[in-house]
Amino acid sequence: MRPLFCFFLVISFVLPATFVYGQEGQIRVDFYKDPFIANLDQSTNIVIPQSLTAKDLQSAQKKIEDSKYQPLIDSLAAYKAEHHLNDWLYYQLVRRVAQQIAPKEDNYARYTFYKWFMLNRSGYDARLALSHNKVIFYVYNDEEIRDIPYFMVDGKQYVCLNIHDYNNANLNDDPPVPVALPVPKAVKPFSYKVTMMPDFRPDRDVEKDLSFQYAHKTYHFKIKVNADQQKAFINYPGVDFETYFNIPLNKETYGSLIPILKKNVKGMDEKKGVDYLMRFTRYAFLYEDDEQNYGREKRLSPGETLASNYSDCDDRAALFFYLVKEVYNLPMIALLYPTHITMAVGFDKPVGEPIVYNGKIYSVCEPTPQAEDLSIGQLSAKLKSVPFKVVYAYEP
Repeated sequence: MRPLFCFFLVISFVLPATFVYGQEGQIRVDFYKDPFIANLDQSTNIVIPQSLTAKDLQSAQKKIEDSKYQPLIDSLAAYKAEHHLNDWLYYQLVRRVAQQIAPKEDNYARYTFYKWFMLNRSGYDARLALSHNKVIFYVYNDEEIRDIPYFMVDGKQYVCLNIHDYNNANLNDDPPVPVALPVPKAVKPFSYKVTMMPDFRPDRDVEKDLSFQYAHKTYHFKIKVNADQQKAFINYPGVDFETYFNIPLNKETYGSLIPILKKNVKGMDEKKGVDYLMRFTRYAFLYEDDEQNYGREKRLSPGETLASNYSDCDDRAALFFYLVKEVYNLPMIALLYPTHITMAVGFDKPVGEPIVYNGKIYSVCEPTPQAEDLSIGQLSAKLKSVPFKVVYAYEP
């Protein structure tokens, strides 16, 4: 996993309110299709210095706990329930509400404090820590997460939600110091699993042209992708492969692609249809390594891969998995090599050199461009003697 930091910190802050009309201001966030609208009482206006101490945070917590904050929390909870937001997508709403109340560019500590307070009052065990001029924001998470710092307290893992705001600084160089800000009812773990995708603003939809050749015929697609959905996953960390592979498409993207793919493979036998999906994933997008594209390893969800100009093997494996699952719902395994990941599909009768896993037989389906034009059941020559690990097995 990530570098380990064993420390604990909870913080309270005081902030000036942005929206004040008499005793009450209104917050509106237009990120998902339906706007989030809530009233904000003036008593929640907490002022906090740019340069913080633990006492500043403890004083801020006391003041906001004494304020009329509950209508805001109730509005957030109602919106989350109505739109079936998983924790990560709920946090994207919380971030934008905090930005409305306390813009991060004006006072980052105020902004982070409001995020902390809203997550805690939503029941999540979130913590704050101070590292000289840094305000570090953590949340309890019991999943396998990579790429971001974490620390352990009483056997519980807390992952850092805001390391990206400090250019991914190495916290080993400046370990944060804990500040005790207990919220007794905030005990829920935060999950990065995204099993449902909300509707995003339709005015942020973009139409994208894709094409590839199959059996001497060129297939053209006009798919809808959403810029705000891409924004929602900008800082999404590396999660386990099961979580990663099962991030769904939003309704607009799904409706512009999956029915057309199903129509195109209608009449093909199952193996030929999977071959079609494999070659769509392999050739409808340009390849580029993450280090060249992003300067770091970044796994794209299927929706991000469809929206991006470039993608690598991780991204294509996840997209191919999603497409085969939606069109044929066949058993699949993900094969992780030291420098590559590919997929294998379970057919009634295997094709090519079989892969045996847990007593079942699978056929390799390479969704990433290779030096060879690989068919189903063929593995790249450079990988044939290389050991692999099955990192995800899907059984319908």
